[in-house]
Amino acid sequence: MKKNHSLKLLAISAVVTLFSAVSVQAQTETSAPQGGNAEQTVAKGKLSAGDEKALKDMAQANINEVAAARIALSKTQSADVKTFAQKMVDDHSSALTKVKAVARQKGVTLPAEPDAKHKAIADKLEKQSGSAFDKMYMENAGVMDHKMVLSTLKSDAVNIKDPDVKTLADEHTPVVEQHLKSAEHMAM
Repeated sequence: MKKNHSLKLLAISAVVTLFSAVSVQAQTETSAPQGGNAEQTVAKGKLSAGDEKALKDMAQANINEVAAARIALSKTQSADVKTFAQKMVDDHSSALTKVKAVARQKGVTLPAEPDAKHKAIADKLEKQSGSAFDKMYMENAGVMDHKMVLSTLKSDAVNIKDPDVKTLADEHTPVVEQHLKSAEHMAM
């Protein structure tokens, strides 16, 4: 009888252990990241070279526009140019915030200041005043830059694979088109 009782106790212990192991396994599987282990999940966040280029291009364009617009806000005497420049600061700062969020999520380091070409233009703008300043700002930051950015956005967008980067490009395009139309309308 004692032997039979020991066997029952051993069988019950085995069943409890089995269910405990199954429960722990189920909890482990549901708390693991979807699609595998953590290393695989991080690797999925990595962008292709084309997507990373598109993200950096968008950041650089926004940085360049904000920098030029801030110069315009401090130098122009024209209410129209001031209004345009403020819109550039507002829209491109907002866009840059979105680009930075995606870049942070994807582990991409973005540029932090205007590129060499735009630094040179900024130096030239700083030396201008009055209507000469307004004309140079609207031609360079207004029309030429927005044409270039629009062209780059459209060419980058063809190759974008990442849905987050694609969404950014799709959101940027109509805004840049509107900026270009406004700048062309105002061109002096």
